[in-house]
Amino acid sequence: MKKPLKIILIILAVIVGLIAALLIWLTATQLNVKTETAVVTHGENSTAAFAPGDDVSILTWNVGYAGLGEESDFFMDGGKQVRAPSKAVVEKNMDGIVSTVKELDADFTFLQEIEADPSTRSYGIEEAERMRTETGLDTAHARNYKCAFVPYPIPPIGKVSSGIMTLSSAPIAAAERIALPSPFKWPVSVANLKRCLLVERVPVEGTEKELVIINLHLEAYDDGEGKRAQTEQLMQIIAAEYRNGNYVIAGGDFNQTFEGADTFPVLDESTWQPGKLYNSELPAGFSYVFDASKPTCRLLDKPYDGDRENAQLYVIDGFIVSDNLKVNLIQTVDLNFQYSDHNPVLLQVTPQ
Repeated sequence: MKKPLKIILIILAVIVGLIAALLIWLTATQLNVKTETAVVTHGENSTAAFAPGDDVSILTWNVGYAGLGEESDFFMDGGKQVRAPSKAVVEKNMDGIVSTVKELDADFTFLQEIEADPSTRSYGIEEAERMRTETGLDTAHARNYKCAFVPYPIPPIGKVSSGIMTLSSAPIAAAERIALPSPFKWPVSVANLKRCLLVERVPVEGTEKELVIINLHLEAYDDGEGKRAQTEQLMQIIAAEYRNGNYVIAGGDFNQTFEGADTFPVLDESTWQPGKLYNSELPAGFSYVFDASKPTCRLLDKPYDGDRENAQLYVIDGFIVSDNLKVNLIQTVDLNFQYSDHNPVLLQVTPQ
């Protein structure tokens, strides 16, 4: 064998070996959905109790790991950035996220895309711990993304440890992480999200019922099959809880728009577009509750300059509410995407 060809083959063998070693390592260290559970932490400020006739407020907000504020775009949406331009930007966003959550002071707050441990994309900032410490509330956290090193794009995303988190003004009696079906197969799955529901149960005083609240973040960058399968599982769960006589609220980032929420036109059909949720898919006794007057999300194809006529906007964040709860308020809190690519959405209900 000629020497140049031998060198080329050796180089190729080394590259293949390194890729194989990386895949083995990522497979061994990926999030294990069979063993991963919700982590509950109790805070000194969680003392509330709820009875029929009491108002209950729930806030949902995809905080975009404090890295997707007005300064940012994102490569998966047609932008260029892999993470926020600087650590200072993430710190600014996190300051705004914490202060907004405290100011709105909901009884329950659903957060999506909040880092569970230091991650490369958020410059190592402790996000979930800061939220727990500064609110003093009970929290439940479920990871849906854990990868020791996401090897794409260039430069790579790097280490990620992220998930969904519920803040509770009432002591958390029980919280459960329920794994959702994934549309991704090995090896793509090892560096991708493992979606889940975070289910929390709160006793309702004077009754045998529970307030069952479900924090969710459904699939985004799939061909639609993942979102549909995950939505079907969600519907089965809420229907079962309703049959048991409970009050049920599911909320978060559906990555799907709601029937009747076609407020904002599609500017370019080649860009990311959400799926569609139809009322006919809901179990008996449930309704979608959303505010279509304001956008809850923007496309991250470019940084946000406030020009809404030239920004792709969506309504993909909201709630599913059982009919034994009276809806008093649904409002998108318009922060003009200053701290995240999503705006928070506030719901107020009364158990009947």
